[in-house]
Amino acid sequence: MRLYVLAAVMLATSHANAHGIENAISPPPLPPLDFQKPEEVLVVAPEPRYVAPTLRDRIGRIWAPVHINGQGPFKLVLDTGANRSVVTEDTARLLGKAIERTATVQLHGVTGKAQVPTIEVHSVEVGDLLLDGRKMPVVQDVFGGAEGALGTEGLADKRIYIDFKHDAISILRSKGQGPAPGFRRIPVKLRNGRLLMFEMTLGGVRTKAMLDTGAQTTIGNKSLREALARRTRNPEETEIIGVTLDVAIGQSVTAPPVDIGGIKISGMRVTFGDMYIFDAWKLNNEPALLIGMDVIGVFDAVVIDYKLKELHLKARRS
Repeated sequence: MRLYVLAAVMLATSHANAHGIENAISPPPLPPLDFQKPEEVLVVAPEPRYVAPTLRDRIGRIWAPVHINGQGPFKLVLDTGANRSVVTEDTARLLGKAIERTATVQLHGVTGKAQVPTIEVHSVEVGDLLLDGRKMPVVQDVFGGAEGALGTEGLADKRIYIDFKHDAISILRSKGQGPAPGFRRIPVKLRNGRLLMFEMTLGGVRTKAMLDTGAQTTIGNKSLREALARRTRNPEETEIIGVTLDVAIGQSVTAPPVDIGGIKISGMRVTFGDMYIFDAWKLNNEPALLIGMDVIGVFDAVVIDYKLKELHLKARRS
């Protein structure tokens, strides 16, 4: 099986499918979602424009409507694992910008690193986020229909609200508000600038988790695989292709139940392997998990408050 980590984790420096979910603590537990195969019924519904949930036959996505140089909006993948925003070559051409192939930056992705060209832009804007003149990396189109990726630049005082039920995303200044009714609060630490890291348990194993909305799939390191030992099942060899187009081989398995702040998810698939990104983050010697859209998309709504250093998660109700 081949998986694309679409806007996978990128750290740039300048050079010239979850099957069940339930609430585990008060209010009373929700019943697990029933993902048994439905009857063959044809349902015609409009395709979500920006925010789509994870379903049985589709991994979710989060796109943001972003204006670049006053043009757009362009659909950019929200990538909480990237500290730089990027565009595709087609987007650069639509902007009428010459690609500077001698002014490159180095991108560190899940599977490797690469030098990529840049373009000069004078503004990047969405909601309350406004970035002024900067060089934007230009990458191959591995975004599944999106026109680039929106990284975490300028988000230090922002609150991102992602509503999977209503195809909505907002990026506004945080006013310090706590979780709304029905949401669970998860404290996070910001690593390497704005990488969202928190503690969770997987099959009873304490694990450092990173929330990466730019990754399609959930990926674990070898330390976590060893800690789980024989508690994983149904291994399947999988190719992981990152934004740098490097390929890594992993084993996709059905993992034990995961507990994120009292919200339990069962039937989750995790791909384990010797991934470059765990080296880059110095996370090889302890259990670590990169949580992708296959898991993030099973929630009804997600709030990322960078100012408060909190996640607010609302479990999907059956």
